[in-house]
Amino acid sequence: MWLQKRLTLTPKARGFHLITDEVLAQLPEIDRIDVGLAHFLLQHTSASLSINENADSSVRRDMEAHFNELAPENAAYFVHTCEGPDDMPAHIKSGLLGCEVTLPVSKGRLALGTWQGLYLGEHRNAGGRRSLLVTLQGSESTLGVQE
Repeated sequence: MWLQKRLTLTPKARGFHLITDEVLAQLPEIDRIDVGLAHFLLQHTSASLSINENADSSVRRDMEAHFNELAPENAAYFVHTCEGPDDMPAHIKSGLLGCEVTLPVSKGRLALGTWQGLYLGEHRNAGGRRSLLVTLQGSESTLGVQE
């Protein structure tokens, strides 16, 4: 089975957001895959996609604080400033974290670890809706929807 689908994520405030449930709610087709892969491409250059802690929200706050120190707004050496002080730092954060993730699919579920979740890093003050292109590939279950 091969499937490609564009998902739209709801607008998020600046920061790191756990989006696993939001993504899976728009991807019921994953239930049909017994063994396979899910590739996620965030189609933006000022946000990021990564895997990290899914239980303690303080991790997301600490990630935001760290990346704001790493790529501060209004750095004197930035040339690309026409889209506001949060734009160039957003590009740097996206470049460091990346915009794509490939995960294994096992028995109709993302094969994430116990404490892992899919993160959207929203690096703009007003990023808006984000598009996520998902490509699923794998062998279909002969039993239908997985347990």
